[in-house]
This record gives sequence, structure tokens and C-alpha cells, in this order.
Amino acid sequence: MRKIKYKKGKKLQPYNLEYTGIHKNKESELQLFVYDDLNLTEYDDFKVSDLDKYIDKQKINWFNIHGLNNLEWLKSIGDYFEIDNFMLADILNTSRRTKLEESHDFLFFNIKSLLPSEQSDNISVEQISFLLKDGILISFQEKRSDFFTHIRERIRTHSGIVRTKKADYLLYILLDAIMGNFYITLENEEDKIEELINRTKESVEPIILEKIEKHRDNLNFLKRSIIPLRDSLYDIKSIKDDTVFNAMEADSFSFFTRLYQKSLELLEQIESDMSSLESASNFFFSAQTHKMNEIMKTLTIVSAIFIPLTFIVGVYGMNFENMPELKRQYGYHSVMGVMSLIVVGMIIYFKKRRWF
Repeated sequence: MRKIKYKKGKKLQPYNLEYTGIHKNKESELQLFVYDDLNLTEYDDFKVSDLDKYIDKQKINWFNIHGLNNLEWLKSIGDYFEIDNFMLADILNTSRRTKLEESHDFLFFNIKSLLPSEQSDNISVEQISFLLKDGILISFQEKRSDFFTHIRERIRTHSGIVRTKKADYLLYILLDAIMGNFYITLENEEDKIEELINRTKESVEPIILEKIEKHRDNLNFLKRSIIPLRDSLYDIKSIKDDTVFNAMEADSFSFFTRLYQKSLELLEQIESDMSSLESASNFFFSAQTHKMNEIMKTLTIVSAIFIPLTFIVGVYGMNFENMPELKRQYGYHSVMGVMSLIVVGMIIYFKKRRWF
């Protein structure tokens, strides 16, 4: 899980673009879908300079960029679509929080996509950016992934209503797919939390507390990722009353309202899971304290049994010559018998009092 760090230097200034993510070895690839209700054309492996040949402004255009390492391509794309350098800097700087910007002709959306790591308890993060402008949706991904595979298949097979809707609906289903990753990540965390809660009932190993704290950090990271998304989706609701904004149709705002409700649902579930982790942590410390009390009780009982025995041994350990019991033939056996009776008697007494 990556932490946001402030970086100084010219390389993060708006006009000195540099990709700051971890996927620096991924090659940049271009993909373009041009479609309407009747036709679909798909383009791969083309040059940015050839966009004029392929983009059809009478249809829906989904232009997807995999990999953000080719800065020349990105600058060319920025020039072609008149994307401000500040936006390109936000696309390349993966430490930025989720944000939304809008003007009368475009909508810019920057979002984090989260998924659980397969080999650890960490959460993998990928930043995805969207630009909606003049019936064209541009998406920027750090690497090729399968987040949107099912959406591409829906477009290819004309499944559902995606081919009959505008680019703003395409943005909605892409955001919905990313939000589905939040659900997957949260469900994975909940499964592990449930396992931790069960383990706290069986063991008080320190590793359990470490895992509890790790998943608490994961939930906090999820929360920090969803809160700005919730705020951005709420801002989209407010755009509805903006008569200047033309990038979205009026009947599409209800779809984004659904995403806003999902973000609230996710935050509520995270709060519930945080409470479960807090309960698991409290139970861990209670079980640890109870185990310590049991140990102390056992040690106390053993000590209490040996107190009278120590007293007897101490008495007969005094080196007086005139101790009548020392001269008796069965004096040793008598003392050992008395000591044994004391031990048995005290054990019976402790049992009756239910002290162990």
C-alpha cells in the first residue's frame, strides 16, 4: 500500500511532466472504440497523429491509454484534445487524491482503483483518470488491467444499453466497475477480519494483534480513498443545475446519484468493520489479561500450599539439640505425613471454594 509523500523539485511542476507511479516498466498502448447503436470499430496500435482518421464525432469515442511512461504521446494527446498541463500533471502524479474538475465543455475525474494483493495483506492501488469532452471519453490507466474487460465485451456484443447511450453513460459504468473493486477489497478485508476474530478466541499470540493493526490501516486507507470519491460524486449532483455545463446529458445524473449512494454504503460498512476490529482488539487484550490472571492464580495457589510446608521445614531446620521429635524413631515419617495431609487438605479446601 503506497503512502502519499510530498515531493519537492521541478520535476513535479506542471510544465515538467513525469510519471511518479510504480509501473515505470510498462509500455504505453493506445486503444480506441468508435461506436453507436448500429456500428462498432475498434483500433489498436496506432499513432496519436492518426487520431483525426479514426475519431468520429458523430459517434461515441472511447480512447483508452494503457501505461503513462510515454510522455511524448501524452503531450501529443494533451495538445490534440486541448488538455491543460495542470491536468496532465494530475494524471501523471499518482499521489494526488481523487478529484473532480468541470467546465462548460469537459469533465475531468481522477480516481484510485483498489484491489487486494494476492500474496499479502496489502492493498494494490492504481490511479485511473477520465476526461469527458464533446462525446469523447479518454481514460488513462497506469497499466493494462482487466478492470474494464467486461465493459469492452458489452460494447463488442451490443449487450445492455451501453451502445445506445452517450459517453457520459460510459463514464458511469467505468466508475461503477472501479467502485466494484472497492467492494471486492472490502469483502476481502471482512473475510480476514472474521478469521482474526475467530483466532482471538483461540490464541493470544502477538502476531494476531499485528494483523489487527494491519487491517485497521487497510480500512483507514479504504476510507481515505472513498471519502474524496463521495465528495466528487456529490459535486456531480450539483452540476445538474449548471446550465453552462454541456458534457453530460440531464437524464444521466441519476446514474451518478446511484454511485454516490454506493459510496455512502461503503463508508457505512467500513465503519462497521472498524468497530468489529476494535472489538477484536479489546477481546484480544481481555483474553490476554484473563490468561495472565489464570497464571497468577495458579502460581498463588502453589505458593499458598508451600507456605505451611516451608514453615514446618524452617522449624525443623533450626539446629537445636533438644528437639524431642528429632530423637523419635518415626519422627521423619510423621512430619512427612503431616505435610502430606496439609497439602491434600488445602487442595480440597481450594476445590470447594472453586479457586481452581
